[in-house]
Amino acid sequence: MGAVLGCIADDFTGATDLAGLLARSGAAVSLRIGVPDESEAETAAEFEVIALKCRTAPVEEAIASCRAALGWLQSAGASRFFWKYCSTFDSTPEGNIGPVAEALMADLGASQTIYCPAFPENGRSIFMGNLFVGQQPLHESPMKDHPLTPMRDANLMRLLAPQVRGEVGLIDRLTVAKGPEAVRAALAEHASNGVAHLVVDAVADADLAIIAEACQDMPLLTGGSAIAQPLPALYAKGQGAPQRGSAPSVPEGALVLSGSCSQMTRAQVAAYLAQAPGYKLDPLELAKSGPGAALNWLKGQAPEQNPLIYATAEPDEVRRAQSELGVSQAGEVVERALAAISVAARDQGTRRFVVAGGETSGAVTSALGVTRLDIREEIAPGVPWCFAKSAGSDIAITLKSGNFGAESFFADALVKLDAS
Repeated sequence: MGAVLGCIADDFTGATDLAGLLARSGAAVSLRIGVPDESEAETAAEFEVIALKCRTAPVEEAIASCRAALGWLQSAGASRFFWKYCSTFDSTPEGNIGPVAEALMADLGASQTIYCPAFPENGRSIFMGNLFVGQQPLHESPMKDHPLTPMRDANLMRLLAPQVRGEVGLIDRLTVAKGPEAVRAALAEHASNGVAHLVVDAVADADLAIIAEACQDMPLLTGGSAIAQPLPALYAKGQGAPQRGSAPSVPEGALVLSGSCSQMTRAQVAAYLAQAPGYKLDPLELAKSGPGAALNWLKGQAPEQNPLIYATAEPDEVRRAQSELGVSQAGEVVERALAAISVAARDQGTRRFVVAGGETSGAVTSALGVTRLDIREEIAPGVPWCFAKSAGSDIAITLKSGNFGAESFFADALVKLDAS
């Protein structure tokens, strides 16, 4: 049958977040790590998600990888597409959200698209074009201290305008509340005025349903994962969803890996250290000596203790490492270490992995040779357990965006897997 909707995500945790919400419908959802080989287009599911590692890549590199993903999705049969980025609109004035959207629009011949990163279930809402994290404007939230994309403005139009060549506009909540026809009328009016990029307000799930219904036939939609959740039902056209087979059995014993330094992940690490052994990575030491000490520590841990290895740190610690090593190098030494540690753990028999942080998830899945994920039950909104193959063995892995999940997330994840 081929793909109904083709999705491109700018990091790995965002891709699993999107795939998990699409899978709530019961639809067949396949998550690919990187752009697949052309020969794999014949195996496409109804809903295909391609996870890229391009959120903070150079703009031209991000555009090229997203265009390659679009080409594969078109060959898989998709005619409608979704560009997924973080619900906190993580980007710089240069991109990559806007430039990628314009490039995909050009390839598709689309004259207009929407931007809706709202995720009310996780406390992300948009009102009068301003993005809120809980009750805080984006620039007053912990995202103001993000080490790679510090967000210093809550107004999405102001954030987007420097990134795109086309005009930027707003469809506000008052319009959305009037229903799909009002949204379609607003889109048409903006189109007549040459406005190509529309930020759309949403403060509740009902708003997302209205927006999705109004925009379902646009060639390209963009936003956070929540705006895509209603799409499977809208595209189903009376067809029943296929039944998923049983999940593989994986032995007990997990490794928790955390590279995220978000406020929530810091709380999650602290909570988990109260019940499991942990080892903290120091970027400065890693730059000098590599991950040997962490690998030796891991060898001494009993698998059933589900140990934690983390680089999660307070903002001042992050800034100190970045000032000595450089922003890029400070992140890369941590990613390389966590990737090497994940492979060592797998080779020692670990088959369950809990991973926190988008960059960390990309490094770990790449190191483990994971190319396709089977999406299963959610642990928290937007964070599902997934199953994959690594070096010929079945593994269970969850990839958590830094700000998602409750403080007990790491322990919750392990309990959820045992119960499924």
